[in-house]
Amino acid sequence: MDRGRGFLLSLLVIVSLFVFLIIRPFLEYVLLGLILAYVLFPLHVRLADALERYTPIEHFSDHLSALTLIAGSLVAVVVPLTYVLVAFVADLQELAAGETGLETGVIETQLAEAMGVTVDLEEVVALGGEWLFGVFFGDVSGLFATILHFSLGGALLLFLVFYLLVDGPALVAWLTEASPLSPTVSETLIAQIDRTTWGAVVGHAFAAVVQALVAGIGFYVVGLPNVVFWTFVMVILAFLPLIGVFIVWAPAAGYLYLIGEPGAAAFLTLYGLLIVSFIDYYVRPIVIDSRAQLNPAVILIGVFGGVYTLGFVGLFVGPILIGVLVAIVETFRTEYYAAEDDRELERPQSAETGAVTSSFEESEEHRTPQ
Repeated sequence: MDRGRGFLLSLLVIVSLFVFLIIRPFLEYVLLGLILAYVLFPLHVRLADALERYTPIEHFSDHLSALTLIAGSLVAVVVPLTYVLVAFVADLQELAAGETGLETGVIETQLAEAMGVTVDLEEVVALGGEWLFGVFFGDVSGLFATILHFSLGGALLLFLVFYLLVDGPALVAWLTEASPLSPTVSETLIAQIDRTTWGAVVGHAFAAVVQALVAGIGFYVVGLPNVVFWTFVMVILAFLPLIGVFIVWAPAAGYLYLIGEPGAAAFLTLYGLLIVSFIDYYVRPIVIDSRAQLNPAVILIGVFGGVYTLGFVGLFVGPILIGVLVAIVETFRTEYYAAEDDRELERPQSAETGAVTSSFEESEEHRTPQ
């Protein structure tokens, strides 16, 4: 490596480090913007093609399509999410005030008769509600800073999604050209990353939300209180494969049995095992593995590590990064190891061919009359 190239690479590393330090306070918004733009891009292409017939100005259809999708996404996400958050906060306040809506007295009596232990479940639930309320809304002193950070991050998110939708293909083309890999390897790698990312994001989120909503319907049918609150909790827990929603509906079925409703308890148990778990054991692997080819254990590791490192955005980013690693390894295996194996197979074949040819020639010499 000559001095010029070494200096340029050193400069690249230093500038990249400073750029990372600059975007680090808003890293979760940048990552979320990349994910949203990736999910919305297929819709953007179709909408832009449809609008191009009615917009004679060049590139205007791309901008109009991006703005329309962003506005539609805000309405489709913000309105239901605002309702859910308001209901969640109201239920959380009721829990913190001790208004659980649960028949805790019946359970306390049964525990006292069966185990001889007196437990004030209402106080325990109230303490848990107070703790959750403090976790979500306890830092009043930093509320202004949180609102400011959220406002700036939200604005950055919207601008990033807009420009990624409009200039995304050009960015991918530039990265492909700037890559030191060959065009064939670059295209293979991009295809692998696209497959794993789509499966991890869309499949993972789709399965989690559907499973939580289906479980919430079961809660509503059996008449459990605070259905919106528990459904919101299950949406978060459903991102954990195999164990997420079970943590909520199984104790709920036990609660129904303890308060003297065995029919509702049996229904919720069968509903959870046959319908809710069906989504986890069958729908989730089909949606995710068919595209991402990721084991549920790998997704679980990505979810835990992503949430611990990046917070809520880590629910998506963690599995995506692991999926990208799998894509890189798979591309390296198929493009380089396979090529080396083919060369190794060709060498002995050539040697055998040469040996057969020389032996054939020798036999011909012996057969030829002198």
